[in-house]
Amino acid sequence: MSHSQLKMSSSCSKSSLHLSIPYNYLIQIMFGVTILGNNSALPTYGRHPTAQVVTLKDQLLLIDCGEGTQLQLSRYKVRIGKINYIFISHLHGDHYFGLIGLLSSFGLLNRKSELTIICPPELPAIIQIQLDAARINLSYPIQYKVMTESGTVVETNHFRMDCFAVSHRISCWGCWIEEKKLLRKINKEQVLAYRIPSSYYPKLQMGADYHSSDGKKIKNEELTLPGTPPRSYAFSSDTLYMPELATRLKGVSLLYHESTYLQDLPDRAKERYHSTTVQAASIASAAGAKHLIIGHFSSKYEDISAFESEAKSIFPSTSLALEGVTYLVK
Repeated sequence: MSHSQLKMSSSCSKSSLHLSIPYNYLIQIMFGVTILGNNSALPTYGRHPTAQVVTLKDQLLLIDCGEGTQLQLSRYKVRIGKINYIFISHLHGDHYFGLIGLLSSFGLLNRKSELTIICPPELPAIIQIQLDAARINLSYPIQYKVMTESGTVVETNHFRMDCFAVSHRISCWGCWIEEKKLLRKINKEQVLAYRIPSSYYPKLQMGADYHSSDGKKIKNEELTLPGTPPRSYAFSSDTLYMPELATRLKGVSLLYHESTYLQDLPDRAKERYHSTTVQAASIASAAGAKHLIIGHFSSKYEDISAFESEAKSIFPSTSLALEGVTYLVK
């Protein structure tokens, strides 16, 4: 663990409901969000445009890919060969100008596995023009899933990703990532007492009763315990303040919401289709989120400490999206 990572981790509030750890320890945790870039359109003061890596079990998902994302991936030792999904929220450069470089690097590394890109409808043609102009033939297939309406865009054995529209100057999308969990937990003492074969455990976890060889029915409630609710992460990209968004984000475990300006600039935020600290915190509060991280800080601010204090005045369980820090989804 490098000194910079140690310093980055210690900068987060100890009272936070979500621990912050360096990325290379995340594999032990299984569900977390690593911030690669937390700035708005103009990179400045050592901050980078929007990019995040979500780690969920053995899956890596990249959310947005601003300039410098490749360097940040290398800096924090993210295994880019494990990235199988890329979500691009919208086609403003600070959210996708790093993408073509990353796709090219995948090819130079002789990637073979399919890459899924969830994106606005215009992106596939943009990428193809860039590939054609450079006469690049990628060594791997890309599957594009374009977003035209809210709904599920990816579903695997481990997670589901839904997209939802937000309000920006151009078409813009957020995403909800939720782990898949079996509904019930095995009661070890009871299944051993009834001599239930382990091959039947998956059915018990899905709620089935058990019928013994002598025809006796053993109710599921005797053999299992209630499962814990699935954890979820929501990424709310560049957007105007949308109070109605809280309904869509109800009960989310960890919420990222853009907070480009401090609370004294609501008119500028509205004019530029962005949100303030207080607005982001109000969404988290109304949604009943467990924790909030805020980012996409305007380049006009060199010191971003006021963002955290303002948001905490409305929603105490708030952290700044700090580059190189991993926020656990609990």
